[in-house]
Amino acid sequence: MTSAAPALAFDRVTVLYEPDAIPAVDNVTFSLAAGERVALVGLNGSGKTTLLMAAVGLVAHEGEVRVGGIPISRRTAAKVRDQIGFLFNVPEDQLLFPKVIEDAAFGLLRRGSARTEAYRKAVAALKGLGVGELAEWPLQHLSHGQKQRVALAGAIITDPPLLLLDEPSAGLDPPGRRSLARILARLDAAMIIATHDLDFACRLCHRFIMLQNGRIAHDGVDVSFVRQLWEIG
Repeated sequence: MTSAAPALAFDRVTVLYEPDAIPAVDNVTFSLAAGERVALVGLNGSGKTTLLMAAVGLVAHEGEVRVGGIPISRRTAAKVRDQIGFLFNVPEDQLLFPKVIEDAAFGLLRRGSARTEAYRKAVAALKGLGVGELAEWPLQHLSHGQKQRVALAGAIITDPPLLLLDEPSAGLDPPGRRSLARILARLDAAMIIATHDLDFACRLCHRFIMLQNGRIAHDGVDVSFVRQLWEIG
């Protein structure tokens, strides 16, 4: 990624799941600067998850998505995804292995790191997220909040310049949400945080993009305006 290129840019992006259906994402254009943290908010069905999936090429789209200046396509998808840490809203969707440490280390192992080094960094990432003691635990013994942190460890272990986080605070108690916000605030990566939790978003983000029916209804720093739109919606 060049210094001048946005971390992520959407240019007239539209997603149709069926040819004659109403678009899930409709003509969306915005960009995210390197290191910028943006909250993506909206009611259920507004298009938040679909937009994140389009950013990594997991759903077909019209228009253009660029990551670090590189347009995502079949040819570039693998290279682009190496620049992104993705957190699904259901952690079980990305936790694949029997043990915690295996999942946390997978991103490094996939890139060819030696197992010893990958596991060392995985343990460090888990400790940084407050779950280092779980490294050897089987995944089925974890709570939802613990699974969220293991999944996040796997997303950040390669130090990606861009994080796409889908409902990262869902299912966490208030101390867990505050702790997660502090952890994310220490990271240098650009972030899009799709969330229903405005209080959590306000701890991290200074820009709020609200989707309504797949379109951008608001893009700015005024969270009070977002709250007003939310109440009207």
